Amino acid sequence: MDDRMMRAVLFDRYGGPEVLYVGRVPRPEPAPGEVLVRVRAFSVNGGELAARSGSLRLLTGRRFPQRVGLDLTGEVAALGYGTTDVAVGDRVWGIVGRTGFGTAAEYVTVRAERLGRVPDGLDLVEAAALPVATTAITALRDKAGLRPGERLLVRGAAGGVGNAAVQLGRAYGAEVTALARAANLDFVRTLGAHHAVDHRTVPPEELGSFDVVLDTVGTDLRALRRLLSPGGRMVTIAFDLTRLAASLGYIAASAVHGRGRVRFFSGNPRRALFDDLAREVAEGRLRPAVDTCFPLEETAAAHRALEAGGVRGKYVVRVG
Repeated sequence: MDDRMMRAVLFDRYGGPEVLYVGRVPRPEPAPGEVLVRVRAFSVNGGELAARSGSLRLLTGRRFPQRVGLDLTGEVAALGYGTTDVAVGDRVWGIVGRTGFGTAAEYVTVRAERLGRVPDGLDLVEAAALPVATTAITALRDKAGLRPGERLLVRGAAGGVGNAAVQLGRAYGAEVTALARAANLDFVRTLGAHHAVDHRTVPPEELGSFDVVLDTVGTDLRALRRLLSPGGRMVTIAFDLTRLAASLGYIAASAVHGRGRVRFFSGNPRRALFDDLAREVAEGRLRPAVDTCFPLEETAAAHRALEAGGVRGKYVVRVG
């Protein structure tokens, strides 16, 4: 077998999960400042579903084949010229950043500063559920400034970022209310939620008031914003793709109209944040939640499962 080639998940047209297939592409070489990582696992994220379906075609263009995969765990296989602070053989996790996808493959090159070391004793496949938890850290600690004793509402609490936010909110000393499907209420309670609420049966106006609201869905932002107490802060990591202009416009307008600005950001973590993530795991405040693990050849099934809804934690894909 030609070791200059590798397996990767590709698609040649926009569409449903069925457009994904495993093909062979050249194995990349690390440029100066980059790391070649042998990928052991990655998780499936909402952003790549939108990219694969064509919802983001203004950004992703019409050049095919295109790739999927945003995050990864694996081992350092080679270093580009001038790369420091990591060594061949290191167990690492990371996110490729806002510039594209491609971790659904046997190897990937990543800028060294976008990688951190996986804590000792943590399985690399299970660890693949955690890189997106850096988004929860940023949202609660840096954007919202969550303080002990405050009331926190997490919408989408059973998902990849949401489950981490429930765990961290509890660890940071907040009173956590988790919004999830009825079938996932027991799951979010095991994560540490003080209150677990079925979002399909309890309207927002019956939830009470909150010091911090974290939204991972992107719809109905106006109704959630009304739940903020005086001095409350709201953070969203998503927007409504069916009403993109209106959704982004409302987020922008919230800075000058009404009570409580809606803070929006897209996760783009670097090494210091991955060091913080490793510390949260090592000190027992955060643990991985893997719903189902799929082999690389069944990446399409993992996409289909996430689109169906109801995930508990993360769908993880094992490579090799």
